[in-house]
Amino acid sequence: MTRIAVLDDYQNAALTAADWSVLAGCEIEVFTEHLGWDETIIAAALADFQVIVCMRERTAFPKSQLDKLPNLKLLVTTGMRNLSIDMNGARARGVVVCGTQMLGYPAYEHAWALILAVTKKIPFEDQTMKSGGWQQGVGIGLHDKTLGILGLGKLGSAAARIGNAFEMEVIAWSQNLTAAAAAAQDVTWVDKNELFERSDVISIHMILSERTRGLVGESEFAMMKPSSYLINTSRGPIVHEKAMIDALQSKAIAGAGIDVYDLEPLPADHIIRTLENVVLTGHTGFVVKELHELAYQQAVENIKNWLSGTSLRVLNGDD
Repeated sequence: MTRIAVLDDYQNAALTAADWSVLAGCEIEVFTEHLGWDETIIAAALADFQVIVCMRERTAFPKSQLDKLPNLKLLVTTGMRNLSIDMNGARARGVVVCGTQMLGYPAYEHAWALILAVTKKIPFEDQTMKSGGWQQGVGIGLHDKTLGILGLGKLGSAAARIGNAFEMEVIAWSQNLTAAAAAAQDVTWVDKNELFERSDVISIHMILSERTRGLVGESEFAMMKPSSYLINTSRGPIVHEKAMIDALQSKAIAGAGIDVYDLEPLPADHIIRTLENVVLTGHTGFVVKELHELAYQQAVENIKNWLSGTSLRVLNGDD
């Protein structure tokens, strides 16, 4: 019997999002809690599984972890890219790695949910009302404010269009962005320093790489206005965590909306949970019902095809 492990299904959504009954004869076990980061503990939990379905970048599979899973034959990840899997190491061990499609729009929708929540003080006002109060906070208007976009790709461009709809001035910077490419999106290119100096709201839409790790650090926070806000729905390590916490605690910036963290799940006693000028969500920027249905349905398709001797959406095939 083929045993299938579904990892990090925090919302317990996998089994209802797809029809797993087509995998007749398979035994499926869903892990709704994170297994942690200790490779020995992870290996002990997954030793008897031939197939693992993982949510992108929640549990890592470097070569050292793969070597501790001798029964693993198929690793399915949500998304068509997963930097936390050693693709070459998996191929060397004969493990097929397959992906699924993802949806882009939830991420920029979530960025804007955070922008509105933090600038309009929605969580604070909600708690005020529920505790019997009335009009305790003062938000800011976005009209004529400056929105700075870090990374004007598909998601950044979509976020920029919403900024234009709010009649904000939208500016953008990234290492490869040109003035012409920005203008094509009705956005003004500026250099990096100008973006941090001018923006009232900065929203990050970059992938994590060696070029972007720690991109927003102490010097960038020092350039920002005391009235400005930082929004990060991309990856936690793009922002230097200690520098951000220092800036929030000292009120060097007005606040932040954060969905991603250096360590995930975020420890329960993490200091950022205590800050009053942040709106926090737990890496839910991509988590919508439509995404669960798409990703888990394709995960089932990947497994079914692999069981029949063919493979779909292979990420670690021969070059």
